[in-house]
Amino acid sequence: MNGQFPPPHPVQFRGSALAQAALRGLGWRYEFDGLPAMQGVMLIYPHTSNWDFPIGLLLKWALGMPVHFWGKDSLFRIPLFGSWLKWVGGVPVNRRAAHGVVDNMVSLIRDKKRSGGYFWLALTPEGTRSYQPGWRSGFYRVALAADVPVGLACLDFGSKRLTFRSFLQLTGDPVQDMRDIALAFEGSRGMHPAQASPIRLDTEKGPS
Repeated sequence: MNGQFPPPHPVQFRGSALAQAALRGLGWRYEFDGLPAMQGVMLIYPHTSNWDFPIGLLLKWALGMPVHFWGKDSLFRIPLFGSWLKWVGGVPVNRRAAHGVVDNMVSLIRDKKRSGGYFWLALTPEGTRSYQPGWRSGFYRVALAADVPVGLACLDFGSKRLTFRSFLQLTGDPVQDMRDIALAFEGSRGMHPAQASPIRLDTEKGPS
């Protein structure tokens, strides 16, 4: 893999014992060695079920890793639920203004890099749990323009395991980069495998 970051990774966290116990009760395990940098983009794949979100939140708390994520702006207008989404890290996105979302996120991450602040953006690059012909390109544009590592989190329902140990720096060659990403996610199985999108960019899609 080009620009790979082998462990050990310097940015470490202390997770919630309660979330870890809940995951064990559900039969889930995880592999995580920390992060290679204070800023980055985390890809979660495959995304094929509504269960991905609650399991993902439990894993987030178990790892102790603060992350932000994009969500439909309409969800954030729902009373109480919208406030809760923001509390757990949600960032409202208007998909009709995709380029503005990407540019604003790049600017935010660059500011964090200059100040040494922490910020990781977690995305499901398929953008939806139904089958799509490719991935939304927002993650690629953000990570490349902000010059931050991409973390690859495999959410495998077949083995009930999250593996989040692979990180790479994008080269700017999307063919090679997507080939490296596909290699890392090889064998991943969503809850509904037929709904997993192929690992390739669909540049006509929006940011998430």
